[in-house]
Amino acid sequence: MQSPIRRHIGQVFIPVRDLERSARWYAEILSVDPGLASHKGTILDIPMEAGPGLALDANRADFTADGPPRFFFWTDDLAATVAHLQQLGVRLTSDVTDIGSVFFVQFEDPDGNPLMVCQRAH
Repeated sequence: MQSPIRRHIGQVFIPVRDLERSARWYAEILSVDPGLASHKGTILDIPMEAGPGLALDANRADFTADGPPRFFFWTDDLAATVAHLQQLGVRLTSDVTDIGSVFFVQFEDPDGNPLMVCQRAH
């Protein structure tokens, strides 16, 4: 049977406790205007260049932020990305790691959600 589910991710939700604080943080690390929250002030869509959407979700303040990153951001310059994150005081949770096909670094948002940035190896 052919699955009716498309192999296309539509939106990634990141749970947050303080939507305003998280919106400012994501806007700063991504250099975007976060816009306005929807759904009675509990969901904020962060503008992305391409691919799945990114939504900050303040509907469940009781979440735990454990586990590995659930997705990653791309960069063309990982060294500049690390410097940018350090300049903003972002907590890095790994060193730059080379796994052959990509280099990556992991970090946390203000709620402790694990995040990752990858650069393709040349």
